[in-house]
Amino acid sequence: MDRILTQLSSSLHATGTIDQLVRPMLEMLSIITEMESTYLTSINLEQHTQNIRLARNCGDLMIPEGLTVPWEDTLCKRAMDMGRFASDMEPIPWGELEGAAKLKIQSFVSTPICSDDGMLMGTLCAASTSQRTIQPNAEALFRLFAKIVGDYIERELLLGKLQAANDQLAAFALTDELTRLPNRRAMFDELERMLALANRSRIHILVGVIDLDGFKQINDHFGHLGGDEFLKSVAQRLSASMRTADRIGRLGGDEFLFIGPGPIETGRSSANTQEESNPAHAAQHLQQRLTEATAGYYSVADKSLNYGGASVGVVAIPPDHVDVEAAIHLADTQMYRVKHERKMT
Repeated sequence: MDRILTQLSSSLHATGTIDQLVRPMLEMLSIITEMESTYLTSINLEQHTQNIRLARNCGDLMIPEGLTVPWEDTLCKRAMDMGRFASDMEPIPWGELEGAAKLKIQSFVSTPICSDDGMLMGTLCAASTSQRTIQPNAEALFRLFAKIVGDYIERELLLGKLQAANDQLAAFALTDELTRLPNRRAMFDELERMLALANRSRIHILVGVIDLDGFKQINDHFGHLGGDEFLKSVAQRLSASMRTADRIGRLGGDEFLFIGPGPIETGRSSANTQEESNPAHAAQHLQQRLTEATAGYYSVADKSLNYGGASVGVVAIPPDHVDVEAAIHLADTQMYRVKHERKMT
């Protein structure tokens, strides 16, 4: 037993994963019980299933990792119901259990793995197709190992919950609450990333500012709830018009920001460049596309609204040219130029 505990201490010191923790334990349990198979299971009481998470097989009996069986039909469930730790009698006196019968199990050990609040999480088991005499100290060792594994699994679950909570908080921090689009902070971060990519790949970045003309009148006429409904509908239409690499987000109020990759820098004049690879033409084409995406009929507060479209300003930012603030300022200036032209017509 002293050698086992020394080996356990060494394995715990090197533990980083559940696999690294449990596999040495399964080997130790195999030595002390002389069982053919030792294995760790997880139990899902909501789905009424037991899954073989990790297993060590060293004889004719093969307990496959990943196997999932109905919890009600397991030796572990029967052992817990009967308050039994082990059986080395032939045949096992636990009634007809189809799985155990098929495997011809004659000796079996099972210890529950529980959380601190008593929730059943799994079992630590050993089984053999031949009779094995269970040593007196085996139960204490199984319970010790089960407690160590239970504490580790609880830590895993806690860390998983904390990571999920952190991910959710991060998503909230970067998401516009109303439209569920990326917010100003997220779009600024994305634009900074795209500008760096542009410098490395020698491509232009298309930056567009979208301002919803007449939004104040819509808000006044339909109320704030109607205005919010309109903003969400615009966000959905803009999202639907995006290419895979494009990004659309809400700057705030009635303004949206577009970011997307543009033409590769060719070093040639626009007169000798095809329209689709000309940065100015690419910006103009996108400007028209975004305007058309926002125009049309909307259902607002159960009424139909024929909206003429937003004022959209798009610029093509060449590599090594400007920073985030300057890029958005250029697009904003272009948007106000478009807005002024629309008022004049």
